[in-house]
Amino acid sequence: MTKKKEKKAGKHMKKSELAEKLMTWMQMRPGEDFATKQIFRGLNLTTHPLKMLCMDILHDMVEDDFLQIVENGHYKLNNHGIILTGTFQRKSNGKNSFVPDDGSEPIFIAERLSGHAMHGDKVKVSLTAKRRGRKVEGEVIEILERAKDTFVGTLKVEKYYAFLLTEDRTLANDIFIPRDMLKGGKNGDKAVVKVVEWPQDAKNPIGKVVDILGQAGDNNTEMHAILAEFGLPYVYPKTVEQAAEKISDIITPEDYAEREDFREITTFTIDPKDAKDFDDALSIRPLKPGLWEVGVHIADVTHYVKEGSSIDKEAEKRATSVYLVDRTIPMLPERLCNLLCSLRPNEEKLAYSAIFEMNDKAEVKHARIAKTVIKSDRRFTYEEAQDIIETGEGEFKDEILKLNELAQILRKNRMASGAVDFDRVEVRFEIDDKGKPLSVYFKESKEANKLIEEFMLLANRTVAECIGKVPKNKKAKVFPYRIHDLPDPERLENLNWFVNRFGYKIRTSGSKSEVSKSLNKLLVEVRGKKEQNLIEMVSLKAMQKAKYSTHNIGHYGLAFDYYTHFTSPIRRFPDMMVHRLLARYLAGGRTAMEAKYEDLCEHSSAMEQIAANAERASIKYKQVEFMGERMGQEFDGTISGVTEWGLYVEINENKCEGMIPMRELDDDYYDFDEKSYCLTGRRYHKKYSLGDPVRIKVVRANLERKQLDFALVE
Repeated sequence: MTKKKEKKAGKHMKKSELAEKLMTWMQMRPGEDFATKQIFRGLNLTTHPLKMLCMDILHDMVEDDFLQIVENGHYKLNNHGIILTGTFQRKSNGKNSFVPDDGSEPIFIAERLSGHAMHGDKVKVSLTAKRRGRKVEGEVIEILERAKDTFVGTLKVEKYYAFLLTEDRTLANDIFIPRDMLKGGKNGDKAVVKVVEWPQDAKNPIGKVVDILGQAGDNNTEMHAILAEFGLPYVYPKTVEQAAEKISDIITPEDYAEREDFREITTFTIDPKDAKDFDDALSIRPLKPGLWEVGVHIADVTHYVKEGSSIDKEAEKRATSVYLVDRTIPMLPERLCNLLCSLRPNEEKLAYSAIFEMNDKAEVKHARIAKTVIKSDRRFTYEEAQDIIETGEGEFKDEILKLNELAQILRKNRMASGAVDFDRVEVRFEIDDKGKPLSVYFKESKEANKLIEEFMLLANRTVAECIGKVPKNKKAKVFPYRIHDLPDPERLENLNWFVNRFGYKIRTSGSKSEVSKSLNKLLVEVRGKKEQNLIEMVSLKAMQKAKYSTHNIGHYGLAFDYYTHFTSPIRRFPDMMVHRLLARYLAGGRTAMEAKYEDLCEHSSAMEQIAANAERASIKYKQVEFMGERMGQEFDGTISGVTEWGLYVEINENKCEGMIPMRELDDDYYDFDEKSYCLTGRRYHKKYSLGDPVRIKVVRANLERKQLDFALVE
């Protein structure tokens, strides 16, 4: 620039010209920060109007995230987030977002700028120039890691090609499949398809069929499809089953010699009527008047499953058994879970036991943990044990009644310490041999269930204390705990605000015990009321999720400082970890590697959540199938959810849930109030709130989407 031009520039300049000049000047000095006077000097701004114009532009550039103001009030080029890495989240409503790894706010990604990213993918994003008054947006420039490359759907087979039609809302396009990659799949088959490539200029990803599940609509096919959809296995590897067949079922003289013998002591199991894997048994005998020995005997799975074996690796990968509406997908091969390890009646079995000496007040005078050999005298169903509790008559009535008496005291003491009493009713289906739902029934937890629950809690807590409770100057050895954090204060405030509408209140601050006792008071008060289910559901949502970790913070919901999972090693991998480490530490072994066990805890927590989601999906499928035969019928229901796209309604008589889409509410334009859980009409001010009673008609049942649509009956 000549001196003449430079002088002119100092006197007069358009806003766009000055903005361009300022942008270039800042970009040549990345990482440096400047006071306004330094910027004026650097740009040779000598007149008051130009300095004011520059201040205006600086304000705009801060608004647009091009510049940032640092602590000393200086301006600096905002180059921290021009390119970011993070996770892509695809939304079914098209409002895709990107969650940066650095924990900053999510960024909107338009569909045309998503670069073939799929839900959960690790991506690199470039931030686009921000428009005035609009939030910053981004564009996917690279996919670093695919979260998922297999999808479940229905094949649509044409003459020269095929498509997989998916109901996966997180995949924007159907998957194109060349004819030679169909693996024999026919039109209408449910299939698992792997995405092999997605060319830059192609609208659809290209995939190949990896498995044919069967014809859509067939019960077996649909249950396998749910498992595949969540990435869960639906067949057990033959090699692992063969390895299980080779394990000896003989209890050796050495086994007897190193174990406590409980074979002559009254022992029994209490389980659901359809259970085959009996993890736990209880024994009881009097030691002297007013003193009892109670044994909690747990299947000694790790005696048979050696660490690092093919069975162990498969169990670690699965981490849990999965319980769908009509079947169990076991963590261990059938020979182990239903035969070798299962504490079946009249068979000698190896166990790992927590043994308690208790008085009539259920006070534990002494506890020990030992390897045992047991022989169950009887297999009770919950219904049979409940009948004995209610009538006082039946086999082993004295033992069952005494155990129930002790369990009730244990429970009462636990509640007094601040445990939260969630007693949710579970929906179950009576199903015929083809998987068709015939009727709905509700599973309630009665005294027999609570008897077992209390002794399992006692054993789990005792094992956790045995390892975790050490003198102040000593460090506890690495161990997997079951932890549960305090409720989020904001969620508690929202819950209190919600229950106020029904005339209840809870404490949202104070000690852990005060808050939990207040919650319990609420749960007792709503029992038997029409709003019970709703308030229990909203209260549960205010709670944190329990998980596994080597970092113990206690279990808020149970009001225990130390808690673990020891009592179900047939169906949970963390219990197998606990058995192994417990045996190692009781034998004087050194502490385990924390990083290894924390990774296993995280994996187990994640798999537990996936299994729960799959179970919910299978129940939802059966609800839609069940209600599909009741099309056009009217039912009384309760609004169980309020969203911007419609109202969720739960039918009172069978707890099946469906949606009234917003398009059905065509009498007004409705505004959604997220905090108040309600929709309010603009013209007529009609309000639909969570918990309101409504009458609905069943209008659609989409099995593919597991979705019920209702219409309001005025």
